[in-house]
Amino acid sequence: MRTLISLAGVLCLALSGLPLANPAEPAFTDEFPLEDCDFRPSGGNAFFRLTPGRQLYFTNQECVAAGDCDELEELWITVLKETRTVVLRDHGRKQYITTRVVEEMEMADGELVEISRNFFATCKPLNDVYYFGEDVDIYENGKVVSHDGQWLAGRNRAAPGLIMPDSAFLIGARYFQEIAPGVALDRAEHVAFDLEIDTPDGKFDDCIQVTETSPLEPGHESVKFYCPHVGLVADGELRLTAVYEPGEPRPND
Repeated sequence: MRTLISLAGVLCLALSGLPLANPAEPAFTDEFPLEDCDFRPSGGNAFFRLTPGRQLYFTNQECVAAGDCDELEELWITVLKETRTVVLRDHGRKQYITTRVVEEMEMADGELVEISRNFFATCKPLNDVYYFGEDVDIYENGKVVSHDGQWLAGRNRAAPGLIMPDSAFLIGARYFQEIAPGVALDRAEHVAFDLEIDTPDGKFDDCIQVTETSPLEPGHESVKFYCPHVGLVADGELRLTAVYEPGEPRPND
């Protein structure tokens, strides 16, 4: 795999205004070469595709069947045709970036839990994918009760984070995915590669493992697996159960 210049070149940057990591550990990068990007609302890369109309469906049905999970969780991730313009400000200058809206809908035992609309864009020519924020609706008994975790780059000191670098995978790389002080500070660490992952949708090779943490939730971590040309295949107990490419019929169509 080629060297990931866009990420490797900034791994030594110090954090600015964010909670510090253990001094014995390398810091999580929070500054990225955005000025070198020609942002596009589609494309993505092998591990994070931004193809409008594409949908991934996840469940924890294997965990439920084994008796290790108490409720059936379901997750739909849909790349919408919709876009969202995000405005970044740099020394008084405005930069208008068109991002792709990716909807995530979560359910538990058939009840709607959360709908988030996430904003991503591809940094050309390197194909790194950046995260520009999300609108969040959290539900109870069919009604929206909060918007916890909602943020947008360019507002309230929030800035874009790196959600997935291009095809190179550097073990030990650490970077912020969300940069919204006090609201959303998810960060990723590259843990393993060349993995084989079994899911209800099939077996995948050459997969990678990413561990996510946040200084806002000390002690909590989320383990995710991504596979080339598919994307996310496992998130905790959730496993990829079906993939619907653009134009293919879906169960609710």
